[in-house]
Amino acid sequence: MTTRILGRNVARRTELTISVITFDLDNTLWDVEPALLRAEEAQRQWLITHRPGAIEVFDHDALFEFKKAVWKRHPQLVHNVTQMRLQTLYELLLIADYSETEASSGASEAFAVFLAERHKVVLYEEALSILETLARSYTLGALTNGNADIYKTDAAEYFDFAFLAEDIGRAKPHPDMFQAALDKTGVKADQIIHVGDDPDHDVQGANAIGMRSVWVNLRGKLWPGGTRADEEIEKLQALPAAIARIAAMP
Repeated sequence: MTTRILGRNVARRTELTISVITFDLDNTLWDVEPALLRAEEAQRQWLITHRPGAIEVFDHDALFEFKKAVWKRHPQLVHNVTQMRLQTLYELLLIADYSETEASSGASEAFAVFLAERHKVVLYEEALSILETLARSYTLGALTNGNADIYKTDAAEYFDFAFLAEDIGRAKPHPDMFQAALDKTGVKADQIIHVGDDPDHDVQGANAIGMRSVWVNLRGKLWPGGTRADEEIEKLQALPAAIARIAAMP
């Protein structure tokens, strides 16, 4: 869990129906693919230099199959993307005949390189101004299934708390992720709007616990079914107005 003392007192907003907004991060506030591609390449280059013979023998498809095999052997790590990646790297190094010590240290160092690049996300152009506007009226939090730390991005100053699935032990849409926000803020579920791009993880997960929701559909996808979000937006600039409409609901 990443958290800070709430900089804006929720209790002082009891007159508002909505007092907290939680955000998914990847593909909601930024496009994660460029950062992940850079991070994967940086990790690969570190391995080639410092643990030669471990990754060069795999093409893209073979490496993906290796990763899937690790996932199947370690289902307990399904909610912890950091530990799953570390385990994958560790096993990759073991089969390349590195010792357990070398494999362990190599996995940790390669992952550190990956994570440093992974945090070099470029927020959507309008994201910071929108967060600045919303932070004047609401407590903002982050709920992510990934391993991005919002406090290592340019949006850090606007967030009062953040929870990662790997810290909670469950990933969205499991209610434990959303319950963490309720416990942190002390408000009722219908006083929180969750904003995210995934219809299942974000919208259905938030709806199930009684939160309001906004589906960030920047890629113009069709709704896959199930209970719809309170609002759907196709441009991030539309978020403040969508939140205002939800806040005005009885």
